[in-house]
Amino acid sequence: MTAATHTGAPDGADHPDGADDLNVAGGADVAVVGGGPAGLSAALQLARYGRRVLVLDTGQGRSTHHQTNRNYLGFPDGIATTQLRDLGRRQLARYPHVRFAAHRATGVVGDARRGFTVQAQGHVWWARAVVLATGVLDHFPHFPDWQDYVGRSMFWCIACDGYESRGRRILVVGHTNAAAGEAMQLHSLTRQVRLLTNSRRDDISTRFRRRLAAAGVPIVHDGIEAAEGADGRLSAIVTRGGERLLLDALFSIQGATPETALARGLGVRLNAHGYVEVDTEQHTSVPGVYAAGDITAPHSHQVSAAVQEGAQAASAANYFLYPPELKAD
Repeated sequence: MTAATHTGAPDGADHPDGADDLNVAGGADVAVVGGGPAGLSAALQLARYGRRVLVLDTGQGRSTHHQTNRNYLGFPDGIATTQLRDLGRRQLARYPHVRFAAHRATGVVGDARRGFTVQAQGHVWWARAVVLATGVLDHFPHFPDWQDYVGRSMFWCIACDGYESRGRRILVVGHTNAAAGEAMQLHSLTRQVRLLTNSRRDDISTRFRRRLAAAGVPIVHDGIEAAEGADGRLSAIVTRGGERLLLDALFSIQGATPETALARGLGVRLNAHGYVEVDTEQHTSVPGVYAAGDITAPHSHQVSAAVQEGAQAASAANYFLYPPELKAD
């Protein structure tokens, strides 16, 4: 049977002296690091398996921006990711065996036999398994009050926000073939696309330059000096060279860094792009450690994918915690 087919109560386990017990004897069954869609989904599924769960959530990350998610099934008018987080926490409040800690995890040590110790800003917790849902750090263009525009008129995902940008003036920001490719994809939604490198480097290949030129997408090799706009709505970008670029939406394709410090500390294998390697059930290379959400892949960074991965990681962790007599393998 697969991990998703099993339910049941945990078997007993001891935890090291000095570790907080979450007000529940024996510590946590699973520590979930990250309180975005992937982490909350994992916590919910684990709670419904009857597992004692600790969720470490700093209240930061992509899902804390102003973005409205319109491609998550069941919300015909869309739902703000901040509201989705709030609803998730309200849902989890119904399960007394779930605890939240508003601390940043600074280290995780241990193994599947002894359990794992989670260190966070002077606190120490113990858990029998770990789900990493730490997400990524986006490299957005920085200008005064740039955070106010993220999710309102500054985006990072064509799948999430491209549809609403049809026929609008779009500025793609990035200096690589990935940015050029995004510009070409957005060009299928609107003819008003420009690309701004916002870097001293311009690594766009000759092949992509030809494609952009053929589509009438100009490349501006310059950096951002300032932005114009109000109430989260950009109206223009002023370059260091003095050019004023009118726009309705900015798509930042400057990359993101996966937050893998905890994974690396545990010896978890990363792929060539620096993301955590997982199998189809979200197992990492370290037994007892699972990963879900944006930390696992350079593509498909969407709420729907994160929720699915979180639920799958929870089912796999739940099965891992069963005593041998409850396992089919």
